[in-house]
Amino acid sequence: MIPRRTAHERVIGPGVVPHGVDPEHDALYRGRTARGTVTDEVLRGVRGRPFTIDGKAREKAPATRTQTPYVTGTSALGLKYAGGVLLATDTLACYGSTKRYKSVERVKRVNDKCAIAFTGELSDFAYVCDLLEELTTEDFCEDDGTTRDAEEIYQYLTRVMYNRRSKFDPLWNSFVVAGYDAKGEAFCGTVGMIGTHYADDHVAAGFGNHIARPIFREFYKPDLTEEEAVEIMKSALYACVMRDKQMMNKFQIAKVTKEGVSIGEPFAVPTEWGYEKFYNPTKFSPGGW
Repeated sequence: MIPRRTAHERVIGPGVVPHGVDPEHDALYRGRTARGTVTDEVLRGVRGRPFTIDGKAREKAPATRTQTPYVTGTSALGLKYAGGVLLATDTLACYGSTKRYKSVERVKRVNDKCAIAFTGELSDFAYVCDLLEELTTEDFCEDDGTTRDAEEIYQYLTRVMYNRRSKFDPLWNSFVVAGYDAKGEAFCGTVGMIGTHYADDHVAAGFGNHIARPIFREFYKPDLTEEEAVEIMKSALYACVMRDKQMMNKFQIAKVTKEGVSIGEPFAVPTEWGYEKFYNPTKFSPGGW
């Protein structure tokens, strides 16, 4: 029996080695006719034989694990008000479609001027947090009394995401960045998975971009008080949780003001599933089940 291969040339790639590709290996078993061996005539009719790939060749292969997200979070929302900026997410991280981790904090304080929230793959966000920690440590070590503002963090994340996209190995995240810019004005922006970005008075990432922003457009005004902004944010979160299967009714709201960043404790919003049309959802959709 021809033994299983344990190494191969990189040009061949993983899979099977067809007869004729590796003359040395073929010559070693040429002419054998005993039981358990094969002849040249048989080899010519064989499509190929399986082999295992060695570890060194596997290390040289491009990494593709980051292109398949496993543990993910959904919507992240941002809203300006007269005294600062609000960030909001739920605390659920799904394993595929399973609501697996229900106490995940998807809002991170970057420094006294900035906080971010994310959607997408949890492990990729951990990597981004490490990058931001390096920036914060650099600011601390320079000890010149300055820190990077929210707009600088926003631009930095834009370059990081576009750089990874250009390498065909993207980070599976979208971000909402909130804080204050160099002029001391409130800043709110979002960065997409491939480096797309924009700043506005209210932003959203993930599925909330379709559900929450219409609510923000209807009720936003520049002179919102903090209480009014919180109520609008809760309304948007409620609208999202009633329509997004990968979201739960346990939320967290962070506040960025000139005094600094504060991340609130998680809270629950009651949900109502007793609407009349829920009892017979296919009444107006013939053929549905």
